[in-house]
Amino acid sequence: MERVMITEVEKTFPNKEKNQSFTVFKDLSLTVEPGEFVSLLGPSGCGKSTLLNIVAGLDQSTSGKVKVGDTTIKEPGSDRGVVFQEAALMPWLTVLENVMFAINKKMKKEEAKEHATKYLKLVHLSKFLHSYPHELSGGMKQRVAIARALSMDPKVLLMDEPFGALDEQTRMMLHKEVQYIWEETKKTILFVTHNIRESILLSDRIVLMGTRPGGIRKIYTVDLPRPRVPASPEFIQLEQDIMAILGGEIEKVMKEEMGDDFNSQKASLLYGTDRNMGNHI
Repeated sequence: MERVMITEVEKTFPNKEKNQSFTVFKDLSLTVEPGEFVSLLGPSGCGKSTLLNIVAGLDQSTSGKVKVGDTTIKEPGSDRGVVFQEAALMPWLTVLENVMFAINKKMKKEEAKEHATKYLKLVHLSKFLHSYPHELSGGMKQRVAIARALSMDPKVLLMDEPFGALDEQTRMMLHKEVQYIWEETKKTILFVTHNIRESILLSDRIVLMGTRPGGIRKIYTVDLPRPRVPASPEFIQLEQDIMAILGGEIEKVMKEEMGDDFNSQKASLLYGTDRNMGNHI
């Protein structure tokens, strides 16, 4: 477990055609404590995935710095495991081989096999070690991707909408899987999502990000006991509080994209019953 420290980070993209720059967020500071589960929540375009990529070392900030423990992040490293929305498994390798591929090459083959099997058992895939990706469901593929990231024994697990492409029933199952893995491994987790309910179910804290130039609008500490019950009055109240803030942010996005065609009186139609802020963006 390690602390993640994001200090006064800014990300700006140049637009050479228009001779101007585009700022995604600026002066963004956040600390994720060791073993904490923190979700980044906000409308599309607010910079959630960009921030995650900067922490992963897959992108560089324009200014500011990111540290994991005592290490300043400038490039990808084995101390950070990343799980993307797509599992990105190699189709010619079995489940076991996909996980073994990510393991330290200095490890002997039999040791690597035992190590990979341990993490596949953790995600309940021990019966599918010799299956190929095309033989797996979407949820099973994501569990392989999680096992692959964990097999490197990272200090921090970064998850970028890992369940965004899955159906609701599979998402619900994987919510339980991720909570189990987090409780078993005690990893520090930074998790990107559009889904308010998902963030409340999983997180210690929820970081609400606003529209560009984005930043942190509010941070919620989720004090609800686990396992959390979406039908409880406390859960519903927190969901409504978050929606009150993000409702305004998503309207800003729609006004920017639609101009005069946007009618704020119809804004309630933008939000699905699952409180997924990304459904119609």
